[in-house]
Order: sequence, then C-alpha cells, then structure tokens
Amino acid sequence: MTTAIRYYSKFGHSEKLAQAIGEVAKTTPASVATPLEGNVDILYLVAGIFLGKVNKDMIQFIRNLKPEQVGKVVLVGSSALIQDPVKEMREALQEGGIAVYERAFTCKGAMGPVHSGHPNSEDIDVLKLFVASIQGE
Repeated sequence: MTTAIRYYSKFGHSEKLAQAIGEVAKTTPASVATPLEGNVDILYLVAGIFLGKVNKDMIQFIRNLKPEQVGKVVLVGSSALIQDPVKEMREALQEGGIAVYERAFTCKGAMGPVHSGHPNSEDIDVLKLFVASIQGE
C-alpha cells in the first residue's frame, strides 16, 4: 500500500501532526508546496483553520489532485474555535470527485492562550492510534 502525506502549517501544529502520521505510516510528510507525484492508495491531508478557513494553498493543492491519483484521502485537522476543521477540505475533494474516508481526525489547536499547548502529546497519541487503524484496513 502506498501512502503520502501533505500538510499546510502556519504555526507548526499541522506539521507536528503530519510528522506523527509519518511515524506510523512509515513515510515522510511534505508540505502542499510539493506536488503529488504518481499514484497513492492513501493520501493524508493535514491542515488547521486560521481566521475561519483552511489556507488557500491547501485548497489549491486539493483542486490540482486528479481522482485517478488517489485511492482515498484521510483528513486531519486542528482548530482552536471551529468544531469541524476538515469540512472545507472534504467539500473541495468531493467537488473534484476524489474519494474521502468518512472518518477523520480532529483535535484542538492553540491560538494564543486558547487551547495553549495543543496539539499536545495526548492528541498525538490518539492520532497515532487513528492512523494505525487506517493503515490496518
């Protein structure tokens, strides 16, 4: 099974999550500035919410994906205020005809003093269990 990880990280939270995914999936994450080359069975996309939206670079990366490149996409996100930080990514993927896992992983992300320290070690441990369950399917 081939796996890839792409992330957009403004403050390092999403990169931290992507690194944890990489440890379990045994692959090196890359930013969305790195195009997806070839085809993959599973693509993890990791992003946070800033000012109520997913960064435009992540959305552009999604719009450049072709359905034949990806078996399924797994969404991972963090946010200090928004309850579902993966919703915008899911909608963009579905508009492009790209299959998305129903299950997604979300956790708190810090925004100044709000949820300071998140994603924390507990968040990372739960993420690793989530990824292991996906990789084991």
